[in-house]
Amino acid sequence: MKNDYTPEDELLFLALGGSGEIGMNVNLYGAQGKWIMVDLGMTFSGNEYPGVDLVFADLDFIEERRDDLLGIVLTHAHEDHIGAVPYFAGDLGVPLYATPFTADLVARKLEEAGLLGQVELNIIEEDHGQLELGPFTITYLPLAHSIAEGNALLIDTPHGRVFHTGDWKLDEEPIIGEPTTEEELRQIGKEGVLALVCDSTNVFNPNPSGSEGAVHRALMEEVARHKGKRVVVTTFASNVARLQTLGEVARETGRQIVVAGRSLDRIIEVAQDNGYLEDFPTPVDFETAMGLPRGEVLILATGGQGEPRAALARMAEENHPIELTAGDVVLFSSRQIPGNEIAIGRIQNQLAARGITMVTDRQALIHVSGHPGRPELEALYDWLKPEILVPVHGEIRHMAEQARVGKACGIPSQVVQKNGDLVRLAPGKPGKIAEVRAGRLVLDGDIIAPANGEAITMRRRIAGEGVLVVVLARGARPVIEAVGLPLDEDLPEFLEEASNDVLAAINRLKGRDAKDEAAIREAARLAARRAAQRWSGKRPQVRVVMPGLAT
Repeated sequence: MKNDYTPEDELLFLALGGSGEIGMNVNLYGAQGKWIMVDLGMTFSGNEYPGVDLVFADLDFIEERRDDLLGIVLTHAHEDHIGAVPYFAGDLGVPLYATPFTADLVARKLEEAGLLGQVELNIIEEDHGQLELGPFTITYLPLAHSIAEGNALLIDTPHGRVFHTGDWKLDEEPIIGEPTTEEELRQIGKEGVLALVCDSTNVFNPNPSGSEGAVHRALMEEVARHKGKRVVVTTFASNVARLQTLGEVARETGRQIVVAGRSLDRIIEVAQDNGYLEDFPTPVDFETAMGLPRGEVLILATGGQGEPRAALARMAEENHPIELTAGDVVLFSSRQIPGNEIAIGRIQNQLAARGITMVTDRQALIHVSGHPGRPELEALYDWLKPEILVPVHGEIRHMAEQARVGKACGIPSQVVQKNGDLVRLAPGKPGKIAEVRAGRLVLDGDIIAPANGEAITMRRRIAGEGVLVVVLARGARPVIEAVGLPLDEDLPEFLEEASNDVLAAINRLKGRDAKDEAAIREAARLAARRAAQRWSGKRPQVRVVMPGLAT
């Protein structure tokens, strides 16, 4: 649909990413003809996009209105909220706003992209810092999450206040940071909240998400009971509270810390630069660690999601300076992200085959989520008493379920939207008023390209069906090369028959077609493909090369 909608005297909300999926969060608010963007995230590719690592939201709608975009406000430093910044912030040409920890990580990304100094990056005070952008006054409100400086945004507009949660949870023992209190949130509710735009990730969890304090105690007990064993803990690198806990666990159990993974090194450095992890033990290097008694080492490792090049995968393959043997222990202090089950299972099977003990959050309380379960959602509804609930950050099923929960809790209006749905929050009845272009882009090598473009589509087809290359040279028999067809020992016979079929198809062309390059190509393509289907049952992609044959 054309991006031809212009906001006037209305308060608008538009998700370009993160609604209908978990990750890739990009949210827009519009008022008086101006826009602000909340978060600019990405997601990681799966098998859907062969050869691609990163996936982005299509920003075409706001790129067409970049003169009316006032700034990009970042809630926290997870990749699904800041990962696309170095790829798009320069072109959008507007200032960035973030609290210190997030700003530090963003600055490093900009520096790696050669954009440091070219993109304005403004640091906002962590606790209730405020900024004004046109008709929007934005206040940062710290909330607990699985990273330092998770924030909600209280957005004052001419039509009322929006409470944009970002990623959040309720945690009475957060370990790191001091979240906004229940009393403060109740006061915000008393002053009036027009709309609550809220994280939906864990709406199906009937229990509270749990406390980092409880994880602290469980990890202490778990590590302490494995005396004389080398212990590896894998967790999300960005979870500074968990790193703080593991530093204390190492100290109290008489173990030296070893850090295995560049992302862990980076987070520890950024955290310490911003006043966190100040008493974190000084890590020892791999060689020193291997010389210590087994029960005096605690290894922090990346790779809990099955990443093949991460430290844990290399340890499982016996391809890392840290060596594990039968009886050693790996604690998975992280949740299994949907889609990573096979990769994680592969590593766990490798470890199990070597007699290494594994403990996950199913056996002990060594991980809690950073997103709210249903009781936490219900509590926030009660405190803020919003007029409108807009679920975001979830698949359609998550957002629809949160809308049902909100309705049952007495929120007057619920708006279930998806990426590209333009929603009017005020004035009048809230709801979808238009659809705009919203899609996906991929980082393919060094090029940002449409996710549904010809290159990705062709690559997907080749992955599924294989490819034939037919070479037609004047005065010679057709030469065919087959890639990815399940023929093996039958391949020579197939190639001979396919070559004969192509030659016969070309010879059957009469009149003008016999000299027309396009007709020759098509005849050769169809003949080769039919031969492949006859022999293998596959319908491969066929490319016909005609060096010197054009007439």
